[in-house]
Amino acid sequence: MAKKADKLDLNKVRNIGIIAHIDAGKTTTTERVLYYTGMVHRIGEVHDGAATTDYMEQERERGITITAAAITASWRDHQINLIDTPGHVDFTAEVQRSLRVLDGGVTVFDSVAGVEPQSETVWRQANEYNVPRICFVNKMDRTGANFDRTVEMMIDRLRANPVIIYPPYGAGDEFGGIIDLFKMELITYGDDLGTAIERHPIPENYREAAETMRHEMVEKIVESDEILTEKYLMEEEITTDDLLAALRAGTIAGRLHPVLCGSALKNKGVQLLLDAVVDLLPSPLDIPAVTGMHPKTEQPLERKADNSEPVSGLVFKILSDKYGRLAFVRVYSGVLKSGTSVFNPVKNSTERIGRIVRMFADRREDVEEVQAGDIAAVIGLKETFTGDTLCDSGHPIVLETIKFPDPVIEVAIEPNSKADQDKMGIGLRKLAEEDPTFKVEVDAQLGQTKIKGMGELHLEVLVDRLMREYGVQARVGRPRVAYRETLTRTYTADTTLKRQSGGSGMYARVVVEFSPMEDADRPNAKDELLYVNDIRGGSITNEFARAAEKGMREAMEGGVIAGYPVVNVKARLVDGAMHDVDSNEMAFKICGSMCFKEGIKGGAPVILEPSMKVEVVTPDDYTGGIVGDLASRRGVVVGMEPRGPGSTSIRASVPLAEMFGYATQLRNMTQGRGSFTMEFEKYIIAPKSIADEVISGGR
Repeated sequence: MAKKADKLDLNKVRNIGIIAHIDAGKTTTTERVLYYTGMVHRIGEVHDGAATTDYMEQERERGITITAAAITASWRDHQINLIDTPGHVDFTAEVQRSLRVLDGGVTVFDSVAGVEPQSETVWRQANEYNVPRICFVNKMDRTGANFDRTVEMMIDRLRANPVIIYPPYGAGDEFGGIIDLFKMELITYGDDLGTAIERHPIPENYREAAETMRHEMVEKIVESDEILTEKYLMEEEITTDDLLAALRAGTIAGRLHPVLCGSALKNKGVQLLLDAVVDLLPSPLDIPAVTGMHPKTEQPLERKADNSEPVSGLVFKILSDKYGRLAFVRVYSGVLKSGTSVFNPVKNSTERIGRIVRMFADRREDVEEVQAGDIAAVIGLKETFTGDTLCDSGHPIVLETIKFPDPVIEVAIEPNSKADQDKMGIGLRKLAEEDPTFKVEVDAQLGQTKIKGMGELHLEVLVDRLMREYGVQARVGRPRVAYRETLTRTYTADTTLKRQSGGSGMYARVVVEFSPMEDADRPNAKDELLYVNDIRGGSITNEFARAAEKGMREAMEGGVIAGYPVVNVKARLVDGAMHDVDSNEMAFKICGSMCFKEGIKGGAPVILEPSMKVEVVTPDDYTGGIVGDLASRRGVVVGMEPRGPGSTSIRASVPLAEMFGYATQLRNMTQGRGSFTMEFEKYIIAPKSIADEVISGGR
């Protein structure tokens, strides 16, 4: 029985995500949030494989979050829609799509490790989507915890503007509580579950330091508010409510980043974090109205977070499970009701809303409707995928979609039997529907299926799911790098297609100047080709010019020198010719394809390989060996710095092709004590020896 929805007070809704580097404590923090909000009655631990939001078998075995889990909870009469996102870089698309629809974020930092590489990545993604953030410095009870160093790293690495509001009282074994700088009190916990909260005067030996921190906090907050600045200069009284209001405004505007601390594992500081979510992060009414465009006229449109507006929502995640196919939707305006029809302007199709469910990780509760500003999941959509818009057919709008990075690694996969082949096709299709960074490609010449993803772990998890969830038995080849091709100099190709075979023939001529795409061209480029029609005097029609472009885009996919996609090309159509009888769109499409291949070959083509940003954290004793090993992998060390007691962080750029099997090698070199993270950085020109191997098929 679906639950009847009451009128939602949007001021009391918070759509937030928990984002951070792997192992900073996101899922542990989420588990405490569920416990303190009464959603679970016992705390599940990640290390025991019992965390509520890590419900997939692969997550429980590896002790990491793989898929973003959505949960609805309640705190201080506020509804909190919370998404626990993955921290591993291979699953960064999960973070990206969650940030696209969230109003606020809680960034969790490990107080021992500080700001780690994936922390930088998710911070950058949050900047792109203008998501206001508060910062939670976790693991203050661990040996080597350093709150001040973590805050300094936020400034240096993230260009953040941290405002410390709840600093720690001690660290490591000496972590005795949290200082409330608003009320100037020491908060301690009288039990292991963190429910017996006690408040005391700040001890004398710490009072001076606390006064200094409060002074710095007040200064930072009043700087962001003109009225408070005036009050401050006039030495008028500034109340706690004044400070909180100004801090909230500064946080929502992205100018300030409030910093709290605690230990989620030891149940300290999470209630203060929940209070900060309610007090400081925006409601759907605090953020600007969502913008989009009319699907036909491309006129800009906007929708306010209001139930009386026409319905509009963005599908940000697809999930297939034993119950069917779920589409997670953020409703921006209007009311989405079960049993009604909505329009998908991206696919130009009408969809029926079967059921609407509120998610509680892998559990669900039926509801009749989702109101503006809310998040829920819909069952019954047939043609709608990640990034699609759902709207009222009478008031169509296309919301900005979600852009995902291209895969950088591929493996061949072969079913063991004919029965497995059928199951594999179904399984791969469903997995690709869920994950936009997972691509499936069939090589017609070799009759081979290739799967592409963001890293070894990404593909390993997807293959594991294919075997377990869809019962497929298959053999997997060794990983291969997703190389690219490009040109390095300008070349003008003059290509003519002339075919005569009785009756009407085919005739087309195009003259195109090919050159490397400049950074300034990128905002105007569609994908990796910027096509400019510079024909003067109508030597060929616009239809034929578009057909030539289509031919070029198809030729890009198949490559020119080694069969890899061509990227970073500017093609300027400068001249051409057509025949009254023999010219048609097909002729210009073929001619465009031929011209593209000629132009790239004449433009000194090169092979590009993905270069990865690698950070290795190792005990100091092994630093020299690690640096030498990275150099032997064609790596360039870009920085080294201390990371906790007796450890060093080494940052380097290394070609992906040299990083396969590195986890095992690092374990052997450091007796299992080293760890590393890796994320895609950019494509670089491969050295000639490597390029020759790629072209000959040796790589």
